[in-house]
Amino acid sequence: MTDVTEFAPGLLIRGIQPPLKLADYKLIAFDMDSTLITIECIDEIADATGKKAEVSAITEATMRGEITDFKDSLRQRVGKLVGVTEADMARVLAERLKLSPGAETLVRAAQAAGLKVLLVSGGFTYFAEHVRGMLGIDFVRANVLEMRDGALTGGLIEQPWGDICDGAEKRRTLLEVASLLGIRPDQCIAVGDGSNDIPMMQVAGLSVAYHAKPRVRNEAKVSITEGGLDRLLEVLR
Repeated sequence: MTDVTEFAPGLLIRGIQPPLKLADYKLIAFDMDSTLITIECIDEIADATGKKAEVSAITEATMRGEITDFKDSLRQRVGKLVGVTEADMARVLAERLKLSPGAETLVRAAQAAGLKVLLVSGGFTYFAEHVRGMLGIDFVRANVLEMRDGALTGGLIEQPWGDICDGAEKRRTLLEVASLLGIRPDQCIAVGDGSNDIPMMQVAGLSVAYHAKPRVRNEAKVSITEGGLDRLLEVLR
């Protein structure tokens, strides 16, 4: 990345000349796990079955891009969650789910500037809908865990758009919501940390890597390597 400039300590830019105007954008799309929130929910759920290390290793390899089939990776990991109860998931939500530093500040600033907010996640609606409520998010797309008799079956529930929100679905969702709002892709911001975020970052006008894997930083116009999500506001005024 020879065209990368350190705009400020821990804040890298490429191919743009800040400051940009936040109000020039109309939609901001966030990944959830390890971006808008601090945890990988699937890893924390797996802790209830004693398989956190095993699941975390697959998650990490997938986010780095070493495992390229996200759908197969997710099915493998969800298959290890058989027997996790709704009470286990509620504990993860109550005790471990926390917004990333600066997340609320950035979302509030975007909303004040007139942007709509999209959460598009390879994680699960159980957590995504909670985050929607915390931040007043406009649109959510995520996967639905199948539950029977109060426990996870190890499967996912088919939705009208499919059963797994992978990188291609994240891209499609961003474009679909932009179309719904009557805006162009270049009026969108996409924020993520893992390889499955790259497809939506590639079609957005501004791509932002947050404490991201190297492959993701190599794609992004803004990379936040130190501090919180609100550091984006140093680039967007």
